[in-house]
Amino acid sequence: MKMFKTSRFTVIILAAVFSLSLSSCAVRVGSSHKMAKAKPLPPGQAKKITGEKSAKNHAPGHNK
Repeated sequence: MKMFKTSRFTVIILAAVFSLSLSSCAVRVGSSHKMAKAKPLPPGQAKKITGEKSAKNHAPGHNK
């Protein structure tokens, strides 16, 4: 009977230590990393979105 109480006591102590070790974990959620700079849309993709037949109007050096 004494051995049963000792093992129950150790199980309770181990469960308490285990639960305390899990509760001390910290999860950090934040925006410490910088957002990646968005790349400009290629002229061909802009042409597809707008439905035009030519991508010249969307090219970076085109002045029209």
